[in-house]
Amino acid sequence: MPIYNAGPYVERCAPSLVNQSLGADAYEVVYVDDGSTDDSAERLRRLAEAHPHVRVFEQENSGWPGKPRNVGVDRARGKYIQFVDQDDELSYEALERLYALAERNGSDIVLGKVHGTMAGPSNVFKRTVDRCTAADAPLIESLTPHKMFRRDFLREHAIRFPEGRVRLEDQLFMARTYVRAKTVSILGDYPCYQWNRREDGGNNSSRRITPDDYYGHLDKVVEAIKEGTEPGELQNRLLRRSFRVELLRPVSEPRVLQRTGKDLEEYYTTVRRMAMTSYPPGVREGLPAISSLRAELLVQDRLDSLIELARRTQRIKARVEVDDMRWRNGKLVLRTRIGMVKADGEPLTVVDRGGRMLLDPELLDGIPGAEDWEVRDPFSHAYGELIVHDTAGNHWWYPDGELAPALEPLGGGRQRVVVAGETIIDPLTLAGGDPLDGGSHQVWAGGQLLGVGRRPRLAVAPGPTRVSLGAIALGTPPRLVSPGWGGPGGQLRLTVGGPGRIGPARRVVLRTAADHRLRHGVREVLRRLPDGMRANVRAAARRAERRMLQ
Repeated sequence: MPIYNAGPYVERCAPSLVNQSLGADAYEVVYVDDGSTDDSAERLRRLAEAHPHVRVFEQENSGWPGKPRNVGVDRARGKYIQFVDQDDELSYEALERLYALAERNGSDIVLGKVHGTMAGPSNVFKRTVDRCTAADAPLIESLTPHKMFRRDFLREHAIRFPEGRVRLEDQLFMARTYVRAKTVSILGDYPCYQWNRREDGGNNSSRRITPDDYYGHLDKVVEAIKEGTEPGELQNRLLRRSFRVELLRPVSEPRVLQRTGKDLEEYYTTVRRMAMTSYPPGVREGLPAISSLRAELLVQDRLDSLIELARRTQRIKARVEVDDMRWRNGKLVLRTRIGMVKADGEPLTVVDRGGRMLLDPELLDGIPGAEDWEVRDPFSHAYGELIVHDTAGNHWWYPDGELAPALEPLGGGRQRVVVAGETIIDPLTLAGGDPLDGGSHQVWAGGQLLGVGRRPRLAVAPGPTRVSLGAIALGTPPRLVSPGWGGPGGQLRLTVGGPGRIGPARRVVLRTAADHRLRHGVREVLRRLPDGMRANVRAAARRAERRMLQ
């Protein structure tokens, strides 16, 4: 852990480090104080006196975390290195679980699931993966160094952090490790690393970033990937991440709509030059439709077109449709589809013209250089998923099921791209194999189509499409799980009670999975009845249910 003027964060974060379940005799905590001018050094000395497995080293200020991290690696005596920042914490079993996974698979790197106020959902941690590499897993989407590394792996390849005030030093370090690691493991079923946002904003540097400075350092990340890979699809795929996320950011919404004048011109000139000189052509060619169009407009020197494209794309929203929702064998099963709609509410489409598939002509109408933009693969980078957010613990969990991309005809050669499928939420196993904790759990959707990514709440308008289900008791001892629509936007939420006895005073009907199948069949029968008879049957059923609750 590199330390600089951490103050009370030393004591705030220390308990999670010194009290790991692995046992104090199995690991050490190495603090490197980077010339703090507050009382951090004294706090660290007291900590070392109280805990024999804590070691503290002091050095003159280097101005950035790179050098203290390198010093920590040089002084470390363990088989594995886990980097932690001074504001952050480790979960109680983090080292034990990460170490076990590394030993079982001979891993060079182990990624532990990240959570906390600085971390949103990342499907890199969707599942635990014993063995993978950058060639067959989306590792390049996780570029923070808060991971476990085999110490000899770092030394064998002379992988070190750049020292001094270097932007993107974490990305450079991770790029060098990913392209050399033969075995990487991912621990996705246990939140290991708590990435915290400081109340005083201390996570963020106050130093002004210039385009030449930032993108000069990004160029070093690009070069590191090129040095570690052969030209071809793997190299292109790894480089697409920085092209899509960092390079296109200044010419995409919202940045290109916020900057003006000289500030905008400097960023635009810098990223345009880098797009044309640093990346192989295959990187741009493999981007999804709207991203590849941005790249083309950038190369064509059409800033005004990029601004207008950003203005229109910013108004695109995701539309989530719930085709079905039911309990099945104690699991909540949802059939959903996600599509994108423009500002006028019309679907974002592709259009077949003379055998060529073109990106929505109405979206691009009047944008110079964007006319008749061909979509080579409408499913490129298309994905969709449902995510469950434990609001109390701030954990994100990924249920089983995949949403697959498909084209739906709209007539006149127009088709919309959607992702659709079945998702199964098992409240008894969703939290990394354990039951969901008691409390409220929000269901979100996420998806990317044609280069537009959105993460909307799973919410549908009241009416026939909004399915309401009763509560169900699951597990032993039983937990009451109740799905319902509420909160901002009428979002789907799962309210989970704590384990224990559930009595009749709760005024709720507890139903088994078989009960729910029966109720679904009854609803189908009711739909076929005349209106008057249907109302009478439903009224009689409600009276019977009230009598059961008395």
